[in-house]
Amino acid sequence: MNKLTFIKALWSPFKPFKLKWYCGKIAIGTPYFYPRKWKNNMLTPKKIGFDFVGLGWKTKWTGNDYRFEWSPRISFVFFGYQIAVIVNAPHASIYWESWLYYEKSTDKSKSKKERIEQCKLECSQTWTIYSKDTKQLVDYYKLILKNKYLWT
Repeated sequence: MNKLTFIKALWSPFKPFKLKWYCGKIAIGTPYFYPRKWKNNMLTPKKIGFDFVGLGWKTKWTGNDYRFEWSPRISFVFFGYQIAVIVNAPHASIYWESWLYYEKSTDKSKSKKERIEQCKLECSQTWTIYSKDTKQLVDYYKLILKNKYLWT
């Protein structure tokens, strides 16, 4: 059930993610390649089948520096056509890396607000954006947290 841990984000201080639907010819990877299966020691495209891919992530350097790889998705393939449901979080990379830090590296004995404060201190998501001659600081926590957690 480790693949489903991302669902906990719905009950966390982070904004709820949305679902993106795709119906058409096979076009959505699971995660890197089109849906396929092993047949006679070879990978072949699936004719009929389901795939489920959980949140893709890895740790870097210190062990609590999380890197987003891919969004969770479910895919159903039927003779060259596909129905896929993809979890679509706002600012996906920053959202999932921040949520992973919140979920795995903050003190669970603290309140949600205290854990978010810990996230902001230890896993800053303030980025500098350059556009032509302007420089702007963006605090992505303001874009990915539920309103009641913004003024902690």
